[in-house]
Amino acid sequence: MTDSEFMDCAERVLKSVEASCDRINDDGDVDIDNQRTGGMITLVFANRSQMVINLQKPLHEIWLATKGGGFHYQFDGAQWMDTKGQGEFFASLSQHASAQTGQSLTFLS
Repeated sequence: MTDSEFMDCAERVLKSVEASCDRINDDGDVDIDNQRTGGMITLVFANRSQMVINLQKPLHEIWLATKGGGFHYQFDGAQWMDTKGQGEFFASLSQHASAQTGQSLTFLS
């Protein structure tokens, strides 16, 4: 994967995260403030906990920082998978966001 291909693919992920935040905010009682700066999104929840998603262009990875730890994802040609076998990005994001907020949240690709 070239740097340009990585950026195109990773940008779609960030846009999906932003769209999921909008949908979650519109559909329920959850308030997620998503703040984007370049290749990084900070999600701030009503309980003041945070998660950070950022692009690591030199490594062609997306990193996710949560209260539960830090995770690295690489594109396998179909989806973004954890480099240590911990699952797919959007499933992990949903799981960790739900754990941090105490509410069932679903982020979609």
